[in-house]
Amino acid sequence: MISKITHITLSLFFLISMSYSQVPKTPSGGGEYIFNPNKTPCLTTDKKNNIKELLQKNVKTLESQNKLAYSKNTSTVNPLFIWPVKKSSTNSYNDVWSISNYVDHNSAAPNQLTDYNCGSKTYDTNSGYNHQGLDIYTWPFTWKLLDDDAVEIIAASSGQIIAKNDGEFDRSCDFNSNTWNAVYVQHADGSVAWYGHMKNGSTTSKSVGDMVSQGEYLGIIGSSGNSTGPHLHFEVWEDNSYTKLIDPYSGTCNNMNSESWWANQKPYTNPKINALLTHNQIPNIFPACPTTETPNTNNDFVTSDNIIFAVYVRDQTVNDNISLEIIRPDNSSVFGNWNVTVQTTASSWYYYWDLNGYFDMVGEWKWRATFGGETITHTFNVTNALNVKDNVLKDTSVYPNPSNNLVHIVSKTKIINAEITSITGKSIRVLNASTKAIETVDISNLPKGLYFLNLKGVSNEQKTIKLIKN
Repeated sequence: MISKITHITLSLFFLISMSYSQVPKTPSGGGEYIFNPNKTPCLTTDKKNNIKELLQKNVKTLESQNKLAYSKNTSTVNPLFIWPVKKSSTNSYNDVWSISNYVDHNSAAPNQLTDYNCGSKTYDTNSGYNHQGLDIYTWPFTWKLLDDDAVEIIAASSGQIIAKNDGEFDRSCDFNSNTWNAVYVQHADGSVAWYGHMKNGSTTSKSVGDMVSQGEYLGIIGSSGNSTGPHLHFEVWEDNSYTKLIDPYSGTCNNMNSESWWANQKPYTNPKINALLTHNQIPNIFPACPTTETPNTNNDFVTSDNIIFAVYVRDQTVNDNISLEIIRPDNSSVFGNWNVTVQTTASSWYYYWDLNGYFDMVGEWKWRATFGGETITHTFNVTNALNVKDNVLKDTSVYPNPSNNLVHIVSKTKIINAEITSITGKSIRVLNASTKAIETVDISNLPKGLYFLNLKGVSNEQKTIKLIKN
């Protein structure tokens, strides 16, 4: 499960207006980014016991069939894990994850918390359960990332699949008795890693008994089982008796194992820019669970548009500094730059930020942010607004828009000419009709992006419509 997150995420939105200057000193909206603060195990005691029994049974079956790869624990050295989460090849964000909970090393309960670093980034319950794994959640637009198969779970170490489960509901929003989708991998030293809360239908096509290599795909992060949102629960046991839990992190307060099980242990907090985006409307970041977010991302604008600039970061602390700047297409002049000093440890805010001036140059602009020791640049395009004669063909429209195939023209006027142009005004395609009106335009061969559809009626009436190819 995911409990209340500390040191979570700050997302800043800056709405750039072209006509006047007003820089607010306080956020215009937003709020604390919190998953359900209730504290309930990712697995009920009964379900966890059932899993252990299944794993032990499967190991015995594999052994009886001479298919158990590590029947004699072929290695006495524990594995060194790589990070079990990565973004898919189709995702363009800078990063897609953050950590909500570590293993709890304080056996007392409730509210007696000690993670490996002697902090309290973990949880326990009134019933005496102490969190037994690492919770890695996705950010930003966590449900859209799930829908897009954008965050993959990979094998932290090579091993043999000794159990898997799939077909379970994967959009849980509260604590329940649901079963999770999961893959269980035994390593050469006999240790076993549990990968839970996977998306329905996403688990590896490999079967029990098959081998997986370190870094190999296992599934997609979902919200199956006892969960309030998409995340991976990564849990490690010393052997198939499931009597000794392993915390992969080495630290002063780790009383389970003295050495790190990570090939390269990440720091306790991981300040980073997860995404740097531009939007044409304020994105819907936190709709009612499990509704998919509406990002409203856009990279193509005209000079009359408002642009919302957003930076999504994780693990900020009070007084951290985020440096932001907007750079003109000439790559040498700065349109605007400013610093934001973080005033809270767990927030998601947006700002309306009106800069003096307007976009005085067309072409490819740069939106740049520096935070957590890294600088990220996002590019977007600005072109001059065309002279649109909407009053002449005001009843003319197109659908669907956005589209990836045919665009249909609806008009009371006979359309005899249709021209598609790029955002820089370059003509891409021209359609002419002498008798029959133009009713459709095929854009299936165009790359994704923003275009203009220039329409002309039989009496030289004109209209230009922004057209988005998706």
